[in-house]
Amino acid sequence: MAATRSTVEGMPGRYATALFELALSEGALDKVGADLDQFAALVADSPDLQRLVRSPVFTPDEQMRAITAVLSAANITGLAANFIALAARNRRLFAIGEMISAYKKLLAAHRGEETAQVTSAEPLTADQIDRIRQALQTAVGRDVQVDTKVEPSILGGLVVKVGSRMIDGSLRTKLQNLRIAMREVG
Repeated sequence: MAATRSTVEGMPGRYATALFELALSEGALDKVGADLDQFAALVADSPDLQRLVRSPVFTPDEQMRAITAVLSAANITGLAANFIALAARNRRLFAIGEMISAYKKLLAAHRGEETAQVTSAEPLTADQIDRIRQALQTAVGRDVQVDTKVEPSILGGLVVKVGSRMIDGSLRTKLQNLRIAMREVG
């Protein structure tokens, strides 16, 4: 387990490690992972929920009431629900996305998989994610889990991070390189 712990850092890593160890001991790794993915998708799809998660304006009681309602409506229960509620109670809800990513890294390491962070300017379709996963599996030589992130500032293309390797195929970087090349010519 010590090698697995080294893959996550900081406060989000500590929370994720505690959840991972509890889920492992209860045989609920996949259930917790699925529930966390579902919650992350809910946050990504709802500007109101994003505001609730990120804004320090809401009191812990307000966050707890809202999160409890969201978890109940989404039928997220058990360890994942308790974990998200704990983050709200401890005023750490702002870091829930990083905690979920850290949990996914721990889960992937436990399974012997590699995790790839893929950043795109627009949300990727399931087919695009599957094709990226297949290409990365071929390149890396083992199973790859794809963690997607949307960042409109890259304008287009993809930024892919696998372990310590990064491939920046974003339009923003290509334009910056073109500007640099143009300055050198002129």
